[in-house]
Amino acid sequence: MLTAVTGSGTDRRASPENCKADFPLLTESESGRALHYLDNAATTHKPESVIAAIGDCYRRFNAPVHRGLYPLAEEATRRYEQAREMVSRFIGSPSPRQLVFTRSATEAINMVAHGWARTHLAPGERIWVTRMEHHANLLPWQQVCREIGAELRMIEVREDGTLDWQAADGLFDRRTRLIALCQVSNVLGTENPVQAICEHAASTDIPVLVDAAQSVAHGGVDVEKMGCDFLAFSAHKMYGPTGIGALYAKTGRLQEMQPLLVGGGMVDRVTASTASWTTVPERFEAGSPNLADATGFAAAVDYLGRIGMREVHRYLAGLTGQMLDALAQVPGLRLIPAASSRRSGIVSFIVDGVHPHDVAQIAGEQGVALRAGHHCCQPLMQHLDLAATVRASLAIYNSTADIDALLRAIDSARRLFA
Repeated sequence: MLTAVTGSGTDRRASPENCKADFPLLTESESGRALHYLDNAATTHKPESVIAAIGDCYRRFNAPVHRGLYPLAEEATRRYEQAREMVSRFIGSPSPRQLVFTRSATEAINMVAHGWARTHLAPGERIWVTRMEHHANLLPWQQVCREIGAELRMIEVREDGTLDWQAADGLFDRRTRLIALCQVSNVLGTENPVQAICEHAASTDIPVLVDAAQSVAHGGVDVEKMGCDFLAFSAHKMYGPTGIGALYAKTGRLQEMQPLLVGGGMVDRVTASTASWTTVPERFEAGSPNLADATGFAAAVDYLGRIGMREVHRYLAGLTGQMLDALAQVPGLRLIPAASSRRSGIVSFIVDGVHPHDVAQIAGEQGVALRAGHHCCQPLMQHLDLAATVRASLAIYNSTADIDALLRAIDSARRLFA
């Protein structure tokens, strides 16, 4: 059972249904019909404690961060840096000074692509990504390689959805300057062996960037144990607000980076023709910091911490297994990938004779929120010879009732298009 966290911070042992009660949008329906929300890989809902924390910021300590010397501004700065410390601790970072607040995981990856790779990559050298990458962890590397004259290589995917990294010829040789990969595929749900890849890469001093957008809220992330050089993730996929994410980097890598954005707050000295940057992480946070959402981010981390990430992982692994078993019994439904593989809360499938968009629309009409399409992973879809899939993705507030509703919706779509 999951421990639900109320807006007041009181803990209680609870079933998933009680945990769901912490999320206002899932319990307050204008139509009076239950919402079975299974689009959590896109964004998660927010518990009352996160919503309250954001409102509390505007009510009690809204002021410029790192700017004023008066008490209210000093309190705003303290809260902002406290949020950085909480998020940093959540991913096992040795120091909060190694965590940069960004607008999203996408911005975090672009910061590394344009602030690090552009100055460390030479013509003829290589960056490696995987076939299963979200466009956010593909397009920045395409752009930088094209501009520099470097080569972008892909680690392929086996039939069972796992990463065939041992067969990637030259992955760890001297021409490789960076490896960028997701910890969990947003289409296949595959959990990649990022720790093993980081260990091999470290032996030849190759930096590794991990896109943890789909993993950070499921089983916990420990950057020191993982051994990655960079890690990108977003708050809105882990019960926090939209519009804020984070980049973790080893201290040496941060010192090697140039800022993506320049302006107020990230400079030490400016003349009419020159500028020098301030210390990290502030040099990467140009402009007015996003105080309210940083506060909400910290509240989301606190919410997950009160539940316990081991409990989150155990519960979601069990529910994923139940969903896979149930879907495997549906006539004419094919899991993607069909073979068994380790999946982390994300299941993609297609239904014979029914377009994925039709499945998702019919499900939506029955109160079941799914995603259909290429999921911003077109190279993977081309490899699978598919135009689209239906994707169901789980969060801590889901239960077997949501799986049952999903099965009913799929049955309705099959009967309608039979």
